[in-house]
Amino acid sequence: MARLLSIPFLLLLVLFPLLLWSNWTNQYRWKTPFHPKDILPLLPRQASWPILSSLYSAVDLLPTFIGAATSDIKNSLEWKGACFYDTTAWMEFHNKTGSKWGGGTLHIVTSDAHSWTCMDIYVFATPYRVTWDFYFIGREHTLEFEEWEGKSEYEYVKNTGISIFLMESGMLGTLRGLWDVFPLFSNSGWGESSNIAFLKTHMGATFNLRPQPLITNISVSDVHSGDLLAISKLRGRWGGFETLEKWVSGAYAGHTAVLLKDSEGKLWVGESGNENDDGENLIALLPWEEWWKFELTEDDSDPQIALLPLHPDIRAKFNETAAWEYALSMNGKPYGYHNLIFAWIDTIDQNYPPPLDAHLVASVMTMWNHIQPAYAANMWNEALNMRLRTENLTLPQILVETDKRGLSFDKLLTIPEQDDWIYSDGRSTSCIAFILEMYKKAGLFDPLARSIQVTEFTIKDAYMLNFFENNSTRLPKWCKEGDGTQLAFCQLRGMYRMELPGYNTMAPYAGMNEKCPSLPPDYTRTEGC
Repeated sequence: MARLLSIPFLLLLVLFPLLLWSNWTNQYRWKTPFHPKDILPLLPRQASWPILSSLYSAVDLLPTFIGAATSDIKNSLEWKGACFYDTTAWMEFHNKTGSKWGGGTLHIVTSDAHSWTCMDIYVFATPYRVTWDFYFIGREHTLEFEEWEGKSEYEYVKNTGISIFLMESGMLGTLRGLWDVFPLFSNSGWGESSNIAFLKTHMGATFNLRPQPLITNISVSDVHSGDLLAISKLRGRWGGFETLEKWVSGAYAGHTAVLLKDSEGKLWVGESGNENDDGENLIALLPWEEWWKFELTEDDSDPQIALLPLHPDIRAKFNETAAWEYALSMNGKPYGYHNLIFAWIDTIDQNYPPPLDAHLVASVMTMWNHIQPAYAANMWNEALNMRLRTENLTLPQILVETDKRGLSFDKLLTIPEQDDWIYSDGRSTSCIAFILEMYKKAGLFDPLARSIQVTEFTIKDAYMLNFFENNSTRLPKWCKEGDGTQLAFCQLRGMYRMELPGYNTMAPYAGMNEKCPSLPPDYTRTEGC
């Protein structure tokens, strides 16, 4: 009994009724001296951390779009903050510096805080800048923009306003979110368990343990050209990136490769996103033995790898000559960064897991445009120019041009990628687009090939195609050995049993995957989207 009545336990006894009291006072709009969440970091870790973990997650790093503050005071922006229940903002233009286009002052009035110790954190953005501020006192605050960066920013703010984003979880949640995000990219057991926890929480993934042996003794003679490799990495740089990619797209794999056999029966792996000695991610054709040895002995991301064999009828249609011709033409070309994010965004508001939205995407792009302009140009500038049918516009110019055309940025992002677009470094194919373009060249999408843009497919869209084996009795014997669960595909390595919801269920159709919603946790898609 003495052990139970430790300091952490007593603090929890005090904190629990305070949480109840706080919820009751919030309901009746009474201000408390402090909110229990505001003082959680001051408590001993063993007392506070379980509560922090239940209240916040990595998603709390994402701000929520509130709206745009304009100079129309009569229609000033009003909202309820995380701390201050009544918040108002408007824009005032001035020319205190005597510059050609002047500057402005953003006025923000905060009042009716839910406690004396809470705080609201905001991010403010235009196409030309991103800044932030925080407020913990109820009064009028100002944020100065001493000079606009030329006529374009002045006209944009005058017509559209300053975009305002709220960090809903406040300082505590933001810090807790950072604590959750950091380990996603850690190359350690901590990183792996963090990625697994994130995917379980936000996608409903199960991660059931597999029995030994964890590595399948694959027989190359049972593998055929066109068979797909689905890969899920759980730790390190790529593990963290794939986790976020899975969350937004609904895919239960984060990387793919394809198998090809040459005229002499030698097995090769075609992979878009293979990292060379200089750290560049390229499209590569590698001997199976070399690729498999790396995955078994050098890949420290703990990959879970599955083989998805083509159905015999589909394999009979697979034109190996055309597939090899395409693969060789792409060998050594850069990974398809240009269209990486656009396969995921098909709709204005049904592809963004809350609190993500197009406004936040635009602000993140703006931030990266300042930090790494070459990276930003490679990731999205060229692709956005393609959609506007313009050339060499910078991101700020793209946003201004979009506004001039009366086209919302969220609508611009939904314009389907076209397989025949040629970027400055050639055709752009992500890991799965490279494979599906090969399938297209090899005749698997005939007679619909011209009406399907495979650069619009996510990894989930690809493994849902009904191209794969649907009769488990035809799977190789080694595919089923040692695993008590009858899978529809062959898992080659991994501690956890891979799952691919919707696997092998969808026939190709014209305009496929160009207008599909994908919201967690169910990622339900509409028919014919």
